[in-house]
Amino acid sequence: MKCEKLLKGLNFECIRGSVDREIKEVVHDSRKITEGCLFICICGYNVDGHDFAAEAAAKGAAALVVQKEVELPKESDIAVIKVEDTRYAMAFIAAAYFGHPADRLKVIGITGTKGKTTTTYLMKSILEKAGYKVGLVGTIETIIGDKHIPAGNTTPESFLLQQYFKEMEEAGCQIVVMEVASQGLKLHRTQGFTFEIGIFTNLEPDHIGPNEHADFEEYQACKGLLFRQCRLGIVNKDDPHMEAVLKGHTCRVETYGFDREADSYAEDLKLVNKPGELGVDFTVRQKDGNAFRVEVPMPGRFSVYNALTAIAVCSHFKVEVPGIKKALLGAHVKGRIERVPVSDKFTLLIDYAHNGMSLKSLLTTLREYEPGRLVCLFGCGGNRDRARRFEMGEISGKYADFTIITSDNPRNEKPEAIIADIRTGIDKTAGKYIEIPDRREAIAYAIDNGQPGDIIVLAGKGHEDYQEICGVKHPMDERVLIAEILRERQGS
Repeated sequence: MKCEKLLKGLNFECIRGSVDREIKEVVHDSRKITEGCLFICICGYNVDGHDFAAEAAAKGAAALVVQKEVELPKESDIAVIKVEDTRYAMAFIAAAYFGHPADRLKVIGITGTKGKTTTTYLMKSILEKAGYKVGLVGTIETIIGDKHIPAGNTTPESFLLQQYFKEMEEAGCQIVVMEVASQGLKLHRTQGFTFEIGIFTNLEPDHIGPNEHADFEEYQACKGLLFRQCRLGIVNKDDPHMEAVLKGHTCRVETYGFDREADSYAEDLKLVNKPGELGVDFTVRQKDGNAFRVEVPMPGRFSVYNALTAIAVCSHFKVEVPGIKKALLGAHVKGRIERVPVSDKFTLLIDYAHNGMSLKSLLTTLREYEPGRLVCLFGCGGNRDRARRFEMGEISGKYADFTIITSDNPRNEKPEAIIADIRTGIDKTAGKYIEIPDRREAIAYAIDNGQPGDIIVLAGKGHEDYQEICGVKHPMDERVLIAEILRERQGS
């Protein structure tokens, strides 16, 4: 492919050589530089691709894309293309390199602090049951047909994202549902195409700190970028940050929520508390006068919001109400308030809640179901902000009846030191607790001591199937641990 064709639509300056040359492949990883390639110099947090410009020239790269000066051998005939931001440029170059596959797909992007993962799976389930073939990109995995690829980032780097789109198109996908992280928007990973629909779920302070967002205002502004890159925005009218997120939007807007002024709203909410199942039942009213009742086998008001989002989107794809109701009733998402059958006396759940905000939301939601006891098992990650540990300990002590403090991903810290920090937080409350550092033993304790009417939640790991210790990820899936524990108890 001609270099000039890859750069079409971009503002650039060719400061050395010519863009009239053939490009064999596009790379942004210095380890993958090959003869005849276009190497995009990305400024990373730890590594700067510009430092490898001379190496790229020595290996016979055809062209460089840069945003600052680089040192090159005088005898090299490599072309140098200067742009304002190489990450931004990479998104457009990648789209051109793979033939603009997103132009032939209906891409639905979901941004917000909470609810992105669950909503993507809900939409995928409803749309597939209606006969569409749907690809998915998210926190847990990327799904292309029967292929499941574990996720590295919530929103992949633009080059990989365009590669996924190409594979989805070739697999016959018509629609793609994807999570759009604020960091992904900030780093231009979703540039180079237009979303058919952009969705805003909610906004709370999160992802603020080194290598993330400088402050809440920047976090909020980055979320809003989605609505300058989509044709239709579907947003949560109940969220107080809705107007700020929509500032400068260029799309049509629809709303959802409990507010009766919303284009699609929920009313007459009832909690579903059946043996082994916690959920919600409510009526959906739409602006066209359509009204119907749905049941979702996941608890809490946030499950209503997730369902409303999915319903609003699927209505644009002409999915009939019976199909929506059936799909929602069978919806389950790995690691998101996921029920694991253990006993007919108590309920055991697995959830990804791994910070104070998400843990509080989870526990207050489960408290509404009036359990005999609300038992929370959790740990905190090593090499992370210690304040998170104090906060989570205090929240569990305040909102759970009993806490089992254990290990999560200790990384390069001692589990006992992390547990001590959690204890500092929980000791601010009157909450009862026990410390069991080994997570398997902690889960066994929770199962062995479950009482009638209890809701026991294993928080923090969710969909993860590993435990990271001293830089090594060891296999550890809580579902597997539970199955092993149950087999041991049955054999004893």
